[in-house]
Amino acid sequence: MGVFVTPLFASLLALLYMVLTVRVIKARGTEHIGLGDQGNERLLRRMRAHSNCAEYVPFALLLILMLELMGAAGWLLYGLGFTLLIGRVGHAYGFSREPEIGNLRVAGMILTFGVIGVAALANLLLAMDGAVAGTPVN
Repeated sequence: MGVFVTPLFASLLALLYMVLTVRVIKARGTEHIGLGDQGNERLLRRMRAHSNCAEYVPFALLLILMLELMGAAGWLLYGLGFTLLIGRVGHAYGFSREPEIGNLRVAGMILTFGVIGVAALANLLLAMDGAVAGTPVN
């Protein structure tokens, strides 16, 4: 069995991460700030949008990958992947705008938490089903 869904979304989210990284680099250059944020609100927002992506995406992708490896349904994998991507783009856009688009930021986090929660529960169910069915654990 090949793994195809997780790499697709990992790649798209990596591109988002690169965009967020470039935005931080550009703001640092424009504001002449090499370390920290020096109280610059614009730079701080870009840094936090970037960091927030780095904090949530790997964990969510790990959960999706485990589902894929256990043979979860394609609709679930694609649904989780698209929801995570939409949530992360929405959060990054809403949070880094000046003024902030609060509803978009909140919606992005709700979608991200939803993906993590659903993926965690689905992993538990599939893992317990495998254990009950006597699937050997290496």
